[in-house]
Amino acid sequence: MPPKDEEIIYIEAKAPVEPPPEEGLPPWMATFADMVTLLLCFFVLLLSFANQDIANFETLKGSMRDAFGVQTQDKTGKHMAFSKSPNEASSTSSKAKKNMEALEVDIRAFIAAGKLQKLMSVNTDQQGVLVRVPTRAIFLPGTATINPKAVKLLDKVVGIMKKKNFNLVVRGHTDDRATKNNIYSSNWELSAARAASCLRYILEKSGVSSKRVKAVGYAGTKPLVPNTSNRNRAINRRVEFYYQPPSEKF
Repeated sequence: MPPKDEEIIYIEAKAPVEPPPEEGLPPWMATFADMVTLLLCFFVLLLSFANQDIANFETLKGSMRDAFGVQTQDKTGKHMAFSKSPNEASSTSSKAKKNMEALEVDIRAFIAAGKLQKLMSVNTDQQGVLVRVPTRAIFLPGTATINPKAVKLLDKVVGIMKKKNFNLVVRGHTDDRATKNNIYSSNWELSAARAASCLRYILEKSGVSSKRVKAVGYAGTKPLVPNTSNRNRAINRRVEFYYQPPSEKF
């Protein structure tokens, strides 16, 4: 007899029941929060070791403002004796720069009014205002004697020294050719004598302190152009009036 059909019973399996989720933050976030808290405590400890007084904070703040072009003034008065704070030095530098710019404008106006563009030039650099004048416009040929026609020009220099607070360096220059003058045996002596002649006139007419002025002779050691022609040599034969803001190093 054929076997009876067996009855097959299917039992449906139940899905596994997951445990209920834990309440609160995930475990990793708790660890991260602990680490951040420890770092915060560490930096607070470092900060407590540092000397954070008001004067240092103001100086730091001023330095950062100066770096971004904002001028500030330090009023703490706690800097070392005979030294300027960065803020004070920056403020002084800014004031000196404005004074130099104003001086350059004044001299340019003088040059334009007298139509002296071919005889004088003026430029401003980081240290001061430089005025160049060819020696033929100030001295008699081959000498350190001031030409009477140069009095108006030198009187302008005198007026600046009287009215404005600048130091002055008068610098004499020659070309590369040896001097044929019987009085001055070298270009060193001639350039120095010409600078000294201008300086003596300025001191006599202005009455300023001799501590504010200097005379220097460079001979032919600092040419503006190569000494390759008579025209170039005439350019190199010059007297320079270099105005500088007051400085302890003058």
